[in-house]
Amino acid sequence: MNLITISGPPSSGKTSIILKTIQALKERNLTVGVVKFDCLYTDDDKLYKKMKIPVKKGLSGSLCPDHYFISNIEEVVEWGLKNELDILITESAGLCNRCSPYIKDIKSVCVIDNLSGINTPKKIGPMLKTADIVIITKGDIVSQAEREVFSSRVQTVNSKAIIIHINGLTGQGSYEFSTLIYDKKNSIKSVSGKELRYPMPSALCSYCLGETRIGKEFQIGNIRKINLGDFDD
Repeated sequence: MNLITISGPPSSGKTSIILKTIQALKERNLTVGVVKFDCLYTDDDKLYKKMKIPVKKGLSGSLCPDHYFISNIEEVVEWGLKNELDILITESAGLCNRCSPYIKDIKSVCVIDNLSGINTPKKIGPMLKTADIVIITKGDIVSQAEREVFSSRVQTVNSKAIIIHINGLTGQGSYEFSTLIYDKKNSIKSVSGKELRYPMPSALCSYCLGETRIGKEFQIGNIRKINLGDFDD
């Protein structure tokens, strides 16, 4: 089974891209399943079920969805193998721009949209910087010049990635993407022992551990203060 990790900011078009790509994969008689990770709510699983795609969803609640992803990926892979999938696609929204759910030797894809802002590629962090493939969406809403400038900004952040433009509404570009994500030689039986491409945050602060009170006396662990200069500045 091939494991593919797709991540990207909320509303960038991840689910639409996956649905269109699975249509193309099905035409090659490949069996595809999806596990959707989110924080508090998602009904995307209904869209997959409507297309008769095996699907599971997990809500991380108070945890970062990428931490939740890594804590559960072994069991998720076992579910995909049990269902005899050719491809298991995991979908996760990186929210803090500091984490990345990508695993070494597992194909990773970042979805980003043209409307997110010209400086957004620099803000997304390892989720974009360490991706194998970057998909840019919503190109039909902006001008050709804007598409080229945005694509150039993405390339500046991650010069090694393959950049693909996909229209999530029409599916244009999804067939080309589908040809890049399946390779029988990349089949896995487990992710146990594999490593993340990028480390999660290196330390915890009191608020990570549930503290709600404000004040220096309640702050422990990893603390970084903003430089506000002198009072006379």
